[in-house]
Amino acid sequence: MSKTEIKSVNYGLEKIFEGAQDFLPLLGTDYVEFYVGNAKQAAHFYKTAFGFQSYAYRGLETGSRDQVSYVLKQDKIKLVLTTPLNSKSPINNHIVKHGDGVKVVALWVDDARSAYEETVKRGAKSYQKPKVETDEYGEVIRAGIYTYGETIHMFVERKNYKGTFLPGFQAWESDYNPPSAGLKYIDHMVGNVGWGQMNTWVKWYEDVMGFENFLSFDDKQIHTEYSALMSKVMSNGNGRIKFPINEPAKGKKKSQIEEYLDFYEGAGVQHIAVATDDIVKTVSQLRQRGVEFLSHPPKAYYDAVPGRLEAFSHELREDIETLKNLGIMIDADEEGYLLQIFTKPVEDRPTLFFEIIQRMGAKGFGAGNFKALFESIEREQAKRGTL
Repeated sequence: MSKTEIKSVNYGLEKIFEGAQDFLPLLGTDYVEFYVGNAKQAAHFYKTAFGFQSYAYRGLETGSRDQVSYVLKQDKIKLVLTTPLNSKSPINNHIVKHGDGVKVVALWVDDARSAYEETVKRGAKSYQKPKVETDEYGEVIRAGIYTYGETIHMFVERKNYKGTFLPGFQAWESDYNPPSAGLKYIDHMVGNVGWGQMNTWVKWYEDVMGFENFLSFDDKQIHTEYSALMSKVMSNGNGRIKFPINEPAKGKKKSQIEEYLDFYEGAGVQHIAVATDDIVKTVSQLRQRGVEFLSHPPKAYYDAVPGRLEAFSHELREDIETLKNLGIMIDADEEGYLLQIFTKPVEDRPTLFFEIIQRMGAKGFGAGNFKALFESIEREQAKRGTL
């Protein structure tokens, strides 16, 4: 990332952090809900492979007759895995069209009614009007709006609730809880949209949710010999929620964004970036647990790392040979550096994947790694016959 780009980022962040007219104060990511074909088996995968813990459950035993949900937790991250219990459920339509994938990105707010009213007033399409859900532990208010594709933003107000997760759920006790892999919180979530749709959704996040576009990449920056894409990063008023939005760009062959859109059959969440305080330990554990990552960057990539760090007067604290052996990539900006690695798709369709990231002061998104990353993705595409 150039110094000009860094100044642009810092200026954008300063505008965001002013927060004087933040009509939609967001406290963080509350949960991410996946619609899946078999929630019980998916829950076992995320526990075994990624170190999530049993947290809450809703199903036949709790009175839910049409769907079952398993809630997994690791530090501040909560994943909800939901499956329909009969053929009449509309959830089936989502799974048939998209495969397993993210349906709901729930945002923690102090006032769900206000969040809903403010966003709908500004043009959001309603998914669910404010609904009060109660049990013996108090009440939760939830309201939702549609964003790109069939994805939902659910506003969750839980200040008057003392229960495990939500009314209708019970605590999920399990004899099988593998150790945590050190995942802390969701750093950002990336959405893929169709040709020419990126700016439309950038404007939507600006107008409807009051977000700022604080970082942009075009096809001159994000390209390989064969493919390209464009991306803009959106952030809310306090900087806690960051949603990069990608669209395809013309290239010699099919880009990763086109592949996603083809197999997901529309716009949706491409990847979830989860933060760790010790990426070497986390990735080592994930590899041992069977998580598959993209192929390692070439030796030349790691040979160039010291020079890239020196350009910003940063010194790498980690052993570069260890990072190289694990396939972890390094990027830097004026604020510091970051370490990141990407899994292969975690579904049968080449759609959703995860990023593991450790920030050592850096505010960016690994621009210096784009070429190496996309070449790794292209190698996987070639194996699938979709490049």
